[in-house]
Amino acid sequence: MNNSFFIVWNGRKIRRAFFVTTAFLLSLMVIWAEKDNLSVFSPHPPAAVYSVPTDRKVVALTFDISWGERRAIPILDILRNKNVQNVTFFLSSPWSKTHPDIVKRIVDAGYEIGSHGHKHDNYSTYDEEEIRRQIATAHSMLTEVTGKAPKLIRLPNGDFDKRVLRIADSLGYKVIQWDTDSLDWQNPGVDVIVQRVLGRTHPGDIILMHASDSCTQTHEALPIIIDQLRAQGYEFVTVGQLLGQADTKSKTVEDRSAWNMLI
Repeated sequence: MNNSFFIVWNGRKIRRAFFVTTAFLLSLMVIWAEKDNLSVFSPHPPAAVYSVPTDRKVVALTFDISWGERRAIPILDILRNKNVQNVTFFLSSPWSKTHPDIVKRIVDAGYEIGSHGHKHDNYSTYDEEEIRRQIATAHSMLTEVTGKAPKLIRLPNGDFDKRVLRIADSLGYKVIQWDTDSLDWQNPGVDVIVQRVLGRTHPGDIILMHASDSCTQTHEALPIIIDQLRAQGYEFVTVGQLLGQADTKSKTVEDRSAWNMLI
């Protein structure tokens, strides 16, 4: 075998390697150029929504209720007196079952109702069967009490993991969190609640407040917050309305287990 054979053979290997490398690089270029289009068709894991990017000065006021009856009525009175027509309430199903009169008032006011689950516990600590049972039980009870099946859910304590997100998604739910926590659940003082909200609110924000009896200062801070946000040019929308503006660009997180909020 002469040297010319080796030269020809090595030349073929080099050309083959060149063509393979070139084809690979071209494929990467095509994938990069089409990444936005490909992402539309690629499956995205379910994620929780914390806010929605928008140029409009709109915010979603949200209230969680899991127990008691003394705080919800004053808050509903304030919302009515301030003519705030778009609000989202996340209701626990046992509370809704034992307070149908308050639920009816929320429904009659036209406010949006989401699920706050059944048992007020960290669902990330449950097995998948129990996670599904808790969400499904709440869904059934809330649908019965309100006359409409909820599509939004805020998990108790704001706690979830990827399994909870996946199961909630399979049951037709969008998991809703918040970007601004008023800290009203800590009862830190009316001024602290007001300043936290005003200092953190931004367009497309979801604001967390509570209407459970343990939150004794929310009804005092709420009128100030409403007036000041309006003075800054903000409009109030429901979470559903907020999602409708830019659903695919919402700020999301895929895991939020062991959230330490105790309301």
